Amino acid sequence: MILEREPMQFKSFADFYPFYLKEHSNLVCRKLHFLGTCGVISLMLLFFFTGNLMILAFLPVVGYGFAWIGHFVFEKNRPASFKNPFYSLLGDFRMFWDILVGRVRAF
Repeated sequence: MILEREPMQFKSFADFYPFYLKEHSNLVCRKLHFLGTCGVISLMLLFFFTGNLMILAFLPVVGYGFAWIGHFVFEKNRPASFKNPFYSLLGDFRMFWDILVGRVRAF
């Protein structure tokens, strides 16, 4: 069952990020987000070095694909990108960095 929640308004990304982390409390979901963000960064680098525009078509598939599986299958909630797309995108990259530097546990 997917849990519904009331739309929340955030005044800043600093207000949003703690909420974002709560929505990503399942370690498998965090791992999938991490892999998806790795994939997005890899595709962007590949595009930068090759100039192949077709690569850009795969960005949303890789970025959202891993994340949405994590939410619908493991977290059992709706992705934050549905209600807060800009902050959610920032949250993905911030959580990726926080996992890399050890501030957020995923592995």
